[in-house]
This record gives sequence, structure tokens and C-alpha cells, in this order.
Amino acid sequence: MSYYTERHGLRKPVERTYNVSVEMYSVLFDCCSRYFDNISWKYPEECPDGRGCYGLNMNKLSTAMRFEIPGLYQNEYGNIVCPQKRPSWDDTEEEYDQFALLDFIEFIYNNIHDIEEKHWHEWFHHYDMSFDKSQFDKRKFRDEINAIFNKVGLLYSLSDKGMVERIVENGVLSKDIESKITSVQEPGLRELLKDAIILYKTPSSKARQDSVEKIWDALERLKTYYTTMDKKASASKIVNDMADGNSNFHQLFDDEFVALTKIGNNFRIRHHETNKIDITDSKHYDYFFNRCLSLIALAVQYLK
Repeated sequence: MSYYTERHGLRKPVERTYNVSVEMYSVLFDCCSRYFDNISWKYPEECPDGRGCYGLNMNKLSTAMRFEIPGLYQNEYGNIVCPQKRPSWDDTEEEYDQFALLDFIEFIYNNIHDIEEKHWHEWFHHYDMSFDKSQFDKRKFRDEINAIFNKVGLLYSLSDKGMVERIVENGVLSKDIESKITSVQEPGLRELLKDAIILYKTPSSKARQDSVEKIWDALERLKTYYTTMDKKASASKIVNDMADGNSNFHQLFDDEFVALTKIGNNFRIRHHETNKIDITDSKHYDYFFNRCLSLIALAVQYLK
């Protein structure tokens, strides 16, 4: 539903960000906790008479998370909880790993089972539960998490494959481009492009850096697409096909291939190269990735 201030344009727009504040963490963690019964099959609180599970054993879950998601926030007792917001007079910050929370969201999604039945156990005054593997609660959880991402302004999305992905506003990447890439015939180029896209969608800044290295590897492999020719002749054929006989576009695309090659040579696109210009702003990685992908996405439509 929309509220009065939203309908009448009186509400201040939500700032879009990748940074999960303590308040955002709390709202997302609370959503996860509402589905703890759905994962209790995995870490069950066992009914004393052996009838099965009647809820989630938090000690089992917290212990497992120390190894499953080591960075997930835990209190001094070793229990997974939300980090606490500091009082206004305290200028220190609670330390927590925001990406570990995103891992936890993926973990919850991928382990949700629907609760098939709840039987009231009079003697112990609890409900014994049974489960099935239908997808209703899993879809419901995904919808709720994505609604929270949108409401609080977090640029993430939980996919139907159970992966939290970055949303890049005003970026080149689209479902149509992803579809075209999957149809690329040359396996090496296709896999490099798919890996680059997966990394680019991954929330961590390290993955963003890796995605740029992959997309530049894909660019170099693209130039050698026609294996019966040498690299220069193969790249020239690609540019000719893209330009379709128009000399102005031929010059444009040729210049862009040269410019991207120079970027790869001058900037530290590849991690192991130490004599290059460092890239210190993550937004510059977004720029490099989108510029390179834009040219490749066009070129692959002309490959034969």
C-alpha cells in the first residue's frame, strides 16, 4: 500500500545506497527471524518424547553460523543477534559485517521448508511440526526481503536462485544483454562474460574489481574470435561487421577498441600488475565495466 505522503509527493525520496546501516540490518534480520520455524528442520529443538521438531534451536544455529558465515554478528554469548545502535552521545560505531548479513539472507532462503502441519502437543504445551519442500514460504520470504530492500533504499535484490545481487542504476547490463551473451557460440568467451556478470552483481567491492578483470579478459578473447585469422585480422573483421560498411561507425568502433585496450594497459585492471594506475574509487570500476560491456554486447550480435 502507499501512504498519503507518498501519493501526494510529500515524502522525501529514499536515498539509494549499498551501505547497510544498523537500522536496516535490524529490519532485515527481523524478517529472517520470522522464518526461523521454516529452517528448524535443519537445527531442531527436539520434542522430549521423540515426536520430532517443535521449533528452532538457536544454540545449534548460532554455533553452525560461526563456520557457515563466520562474519555474521554475534553477541558476547555467541548468539546471532542484531548489532545495537549507539546512543547519540557515543560517537563510536558498532562493528559488523554487512555482507555477512546478505549471506545470512541467502542461507535462510535456501533452507526454507514449508511447514506442512502443526500438531498441538498438550503434554508439553507446544506444537510439533512437520515439513514439506514446496516453495510457497520461500517465495514469500523473497518478496518480503525485496520489499525491504526497496523500502529502505538498499540497491540489492534477492533472485529466485537465492542470490543477493547488486542493482546498478543507469547501468548497461540488462536481461536482454544477458540473454544475448548466453547465445555466444565460443565457449571460452561465453564463460568469461557469464563470470564477469555474476561477479558484477555480487555485493562486495572485491567482486566488483574481479568483474572488471574478467570483462577485460573477455574483450581480449573477443578479438581472437575468428580462429582462422590472426588477432589483428579477427578484430578487424569484428569492427567491419559492426560498422556494416559505414566508415563513420567503423572509425568509431575501431577507436573504442583501441581506447579500451589502452585503459587495460594503463590502469590496474589486473590485480597482479603493480606498475599501473590504481583504481581507488569503486564507482570507477562500474564505469570501466559498463563501458567495456557496452562495446562487447554490441559486438557479439554481429559474430558469425
